[in-house]
Amino acid sequence: MAAVFEAQRTFRDAWPLTRYGKLDNVFYEAVRFISPRVTKPFTVRRARSIYEGTARRIDSEEMDALREAEREQARIEQRELRARLASLDEKIASFEKAAHREAVAR
Repeated sequence: MAAVFEAQRTFRDAWPLTRYGKLDNVFYEAVRFISPRVTKPFTVRRARSIYEGTARRIDSEEMDALREAEREQARIEQRELRARLASLDEKIASFEKAAHREAVAR
């Protein structure tokens, strides 16, 4: 059972519901990502059973694909955070520039 719970946690970390909005989107993206990486058919029903923790077993191929998806999600979040930080740096710089102009104008 430990493998099932690890797979459930990894699945939820790889496809967070807050990012995809609804479970149908989560399952669709999971199937798109995992299907080409496993030899057995990976269906929406299988994705749901892993998400809910009701799967009876987890194949090693599936677990490897889940771990890969979790790493990919981390890379995506890192890119988004870096872009957000760069945007905030630009915004702060423009505020400081405007404040400096006002100080010089006085």
